[in-house]
Amino acid sequence: MSFAKLGLFILVFVVAATALLYTQQRRLIFPAPSQYPQGPSSGFRLVHTQTDDGLRLIAYYRAAQPGRRTIIFFHGNGDNLLGAIQATRGLAANGNGLLLVEYRGYGGNPGSPGEAGLYRDGAAAMRWLATEGIAARDVIVVGNSIGSGPATEMALRHDVAALMLVSGFSSLPDVVGEAMSFVPRTLVRDRFDNASKLARVKAPVFLMHGDADTLVTPANLARLRRARPDATVALVAGAGHELAYSAAAQAILIDWVKGLQNRPPQSES
Repeated sequence: MSFAKLGLFILVFVVAATALLYTQQRRLIFPAPSQYPQGPSSGFRLVHTQTDDGLRLIAYYRAAQPGRRTIIFFHGNGDNLLGAIQATRGLAANGNGLLLVEYRGYGGNPGSPGEAGLYRDGAAAMRWLATEGIAARDVIVVGNSIGSGPATEMALRHDVAALMLVSGFSSLPDVVGEAMSFVPRTLVRDRFDNASKLARVKAPVFLMHGDADTLVTPANLARLRRARPDATVALVAGAGHELAYSAAAQAILIDWVKGLQNRPPQSES
């Protein structure tokens, strides 16, 4: 094969691969598990939220003990509500209320996931909490991995008690660019540009990351930290992208939440 033909073949291959990634990227970014829980675990009850584009979504909820704030939790892209229960087990043991959000297209929910859709799902969950009499100022927003996107957006829109990002990223194009440098970042349709939003979040911010995370690398933590210099930061030695489920993460999250408890919830002020 001549150099000209080889060059043309490579060009066609790259264009075809890029086109495939562009059209199929949401299947790669949002690999909703085919198996999902048929009912909530002990301590939770099944509830439904209503999005502004007409979707009725399932979620799991458990009420807070007196004097404890409520956590709204956004799980990672390959997870479901069972995983969310494991990632928040320490907070549940601490007596915090929990609303575990399930996305459109996940867990038997209607719709297809995407950035705008996940923001609508988060907004629906915040509205549901308001109908339960839980003010935004009494809510701690927690996002794991891709859940850092809707979590940051909700903390930007609402006067919440705190924002906590676990294995969060600065933006989705940053993650894609680090994993597949040949893909132009402009082709990533869902941006989740967390770093550009953090400075405008009024609530305290907590960032936790594993120093052995190869999927969402610690470089993302560094960018988030530059965007929010006053954030509390925990870099966990030896932890990978599964950080949220570890005992170390549970202990760190509980300690930080207990520190927030020194500021009384709005309902008690």
